[in-house]
Amino acid sequence: MSDDRLIVALDVPNVVTGLDLCEKLNPVVDFYKIGLGMLTGGGLALANELKQEHGKRVFLDMKFFDIGATVEAAVRGIAQYNFDFLTVHGDPHVVRAAGEGKAGSDLKILAVTILTSLDRADLDAGLMKAGDVQELVVERAAKALEAGADGVIASPQEAKLIRALPQAEGRLIVTPGVRPTGSASGDQKRIATPRTAIADGADHIVVGRPIWQASDPAAAARGILDELKDI
Repeated sequence: MSDDRLIVALDVPNVVTGLDLCEKLNPVVDFYKIGLGMLTGGGLALANELKQEHGKRVFLDMKFFDIGATVEAAVRGIAQYNFDFLTVHGDPHVVRAAGEGKAGSDLKILAVTILTSLDRADLDAGLMKAGDVQELVVERAAKALEAGADGVIASPQEAKLIRALPQAEGRLIVTPGVRPTGSASGDQKRIATPRTAIADGADHIVVGRPIWQASDPAAAARGILDELKDI
């Protein structure tokens, strides 16, 4: 069993490519994220196959956002597949609805605070509340946890601040925007190294392109895991 603090994002076009990547990463990686970009390429089928046939852990990154009844119904449908994590937006009414939908299952609801690809200029363009981005992330995290989220999604730069919240005790912090030393930042704007993210309080880190774009994905994953061995 590998260190499941590392979640590999399968941000690839389709099931065939996804399965090929998973084969290259086996047995180094046991936890995978499948998001909206894979949805039309058979993402749900891949998630189910990884979970049921290969015994992998699965993080379904759907970022649900809708009226409460719709979110509840959508989460109830997802919960029947026994996936491990599911994302919803961190608005309290969405989190509460997701909690109702997952009732009776082991599915963990993770609330999105502010996307790691966004900075203050992006929030201004979207007419979002004024204020420092980190402060807003922490505020949204607290409200989501109070509403019943099992954890939050936040950039590594906010992990330590969120971990210090009373509401965060016993809850999960999952950090995308993680880049091994020397990797390109891509479209992420609030990033940190794997070691820093875990040391600052993250339970899991999500890494995509630095692994699946590598000439040897398994070696890239092992390199990240080596950074975490003594933490």
